[in-house]
Amino acid sequence: MQTNQIKKGVRIKLHNGWFGVMFDNKKGNIRMAEVHGLHTEIGSVYAWDISHAHDPESDTWVEVELTDKQKQDRERISKIMGGF
Repeated sequence: MQTNQIKKGVRIKLHNGWFGVMFDNKKGNIRMAEVHGLHTEIGSVYAWDISHAHDPESDTWVEVELTDKQKQDRERISKIMGGF
């Protein structure tokens, strides 16, 4: 599943181990999500920080793939931020 296919209300898992719920139906690099970490917050997350999405039809976690444009942007931003 690509990040652009994740719809509002879908449960997600981030690379840092936190879970969340997608809060928008947008496409692109930045998505809005309710994240359950140290505190529950609603805010922006980069698409490349999402590792898995829950598929309610099969009741399984599906690995999330980036679009080619998102891969390019992740590399560009990583260089700007010094490798983060």
